[in-house]
Amino acid sequence: MKAVARELAFEARMRALEESLSPHAVRSYETRGRERWEEECSVRTPFQRDRDRIVHSKPFRRLKGKTQVFIDPAGDHVRTRMTHTLETTAISRVVARALRLNEDLVEAIGLGHDMGHTPFGHAGEEALDDALRERFGRRFRHNEQSLRIARSLNLTHEVCDGILTHTGEREPATLEGKIVRLVDRVAYINHDIDDALRYGILREDDLPREEIAILGATGSKRIDTLVHDIVAASEGAGDIRQSPEVGEAMLSLRAFMFERVYLGPQAAPEHERAHEVVRRIFDHLVDRGDDVDEVVDYVAGMTDRFALAYADSL
Repeated sequence: MKAVARELAFEARMRALEESLSPHAVRSYETRGRERWEEECSVRTPFQRDRDRIVHSKPFRRLKGKTQVFIDPAGDHVRTRMTHTLETTAISRVVARALRLNEDLVEAIGLGHDMGHTPFGHAGEEALDDALRERFGRRFRHNEQSLRIARSLNLTHEVCDGILTHTGEREPATLEGKIVRLVDRVAYINHDIDDALRYGILREDDLPREEIAILGATGSKRIDTLVHDIVAASEGAGDIRQSPEVGEAMLSLRAFMFERVYLGPQAAPEHERAHEVVRRIFDHLVDRGDDVDEVVDYVAGMTDRFALAYADSL
């Protein structure tokens, strides 16, 4: 009885605190629930429990060994999926707080959005997708794999939706999910510029002047500009938006990064290496008779170094 009383008291206190949130915010105890029923926790909201499950999961821990753009880099300061995830989550919480939305929901979505990503960034995702399509007529998308992991953790419906829709054609069902979807791009564009400059792939003079004049000369300034713009454009709109000028500048900068970095000439050897490694492992496991779903889970869950070592062992 005491445990039930504590649970009810905590829920009542959190409901009272969340009365100050925006009418558009998702209330923690108005979640659509989980696929499998569970008793509530007496010291954490449903979204706080989701956050903790993600942080303590193996897929989340493995993000530190998965790179964004550069395969198994030697430098200590190049971003990984883990640092990207933490940056995305931190920026998303700032936006959510400014707009009086549910920070705990935003945090859980942000921490979980890339759990299903392959080794070797998008080159690894493309390689696994190609292998699945050629041999089984199926597709691989990292957001769908992230959802698969989220469901295995029995996360709430709202967190699962935000994780699935952080990329792709389908829009998130919540404003909290829309924040993560937009901030994900804000984060990776700016930190990938930083890494490309550090690697010598870009020079400061290479960056497009008009976009830099609008957004800012440094990564921190650009993020500051983008965050303030999202808050200003979204406040009172019932949606998550950017102003036309800043939104267009960000899209233009993203196109520049695809042309010069993600799909640039220096990326070709990295992409070829990623494709070769992923395909070698995938074909080996399938040819020996492993279940295809298990193969996908296994390959997608690999870190860069583990995949390289595994492929070498073959």
